[in-house]
Amino acid sequence: MVKHFLTLMDLEKNDARAIIRRAIELKAMLRDGIPHEIMKHKTMAMIFDKSSTRTRVSFETAMVQFGGHAIFLSPRDTQLGRGEPIEDSARVLSRMVDLVMIRTFEHEKIEKFAANSRVPVINALTDMYHPCQLLADVQTYVEHRGSIEGRKVAWIGDGNNMCHSYINAARQYDFKLHIAAPAGYEPDQQVLAEAGDCVSLSHDPKQAAEQADLVVTDVWASMGQEEEQREREKSFKGFQVDARLMACAKPDALFMHCLPAHRGEEVAAEVIDGPQSVVWDEAENRLHSQKALLEFLHNGY
Repeated sequence: MVKHFLTLMDLEKNDARAIIRRAIELKAMLRDGIPHEIMKHKTMAMIFDKSSTRTRVSFETAMVQFGGHAIFLSPRDTQLGRGEPIEDSARVLSRMVDLVMIRTFEHEKIEKFAANSRVPVINALTDMYHPCQLLADVQTYVEHRGSIEGRKVAWIGDGNNMCHSYINAARQYDFKLHIAAPAGYEPDQQVLAEAGDCVSLSHDPKQAAEQADLVVTDVWASMGQEEEQREREKSFKGFQVDARLMACAKPDALFMHCLPAHRGEEVAAEVIDGPQSVVWDEAENRLHSQKALLEFLHNGY
């Protein structure tokens, strides 16, 4: 049976943990110059409906380091951009390549593609979830502070795709997630309900950040929401992660952001560029955690 990675819940708990351990091992192997070309002569198709820096570079570099090849496909480069049914594109591409990575808008698109694919399909971001980023985030926390199990994580801001993936991560890695979102910007109710008591929701950033081990935020207006920018700035007033909010967390709390960041909006420069910020390690770990994911989908553990 083909394994896909559309959300974190596609993984068994032991596999989710194994991927983090393996990501740390692969990072050390790269640093020590130990080659690991497990995907020699293998090809991954990278379908981008949304632009990206970290996603494209990390996946493409991962395949090169594994001895394989990645093909970048924008809407201008495929028949998908001209209206070919998703099912047909999935059937054709999966007969030619060994893996498919998709970064798109509607989550239903990637579900439909995966249902018709012979090879593993990876969600590199949809409007609903961003699971690859969470692998990198958990890896980063483990590297800096050890196990994330039982820790308190504060999500400050929009109940968006990143928030949904943090909810799933709380279920998979057994930490407590405290979400503070403005009224009207709460996460999806079904995603929240399925998480049970490992997640709590409020409209108070200070309450969410109180004694937190990790504080996380994201931009107020994601890609495709630029026309809502001014309205969102009003709604998100008071939800900036600044020094005062970080002071509510534990003294050794870490700060994360999936990037790109807007200093002066969702995060103050003093925080993202400060000593508690691990955003650059977090960004780098997209490479290592995705290598572990590719290896798992290709070979299993």
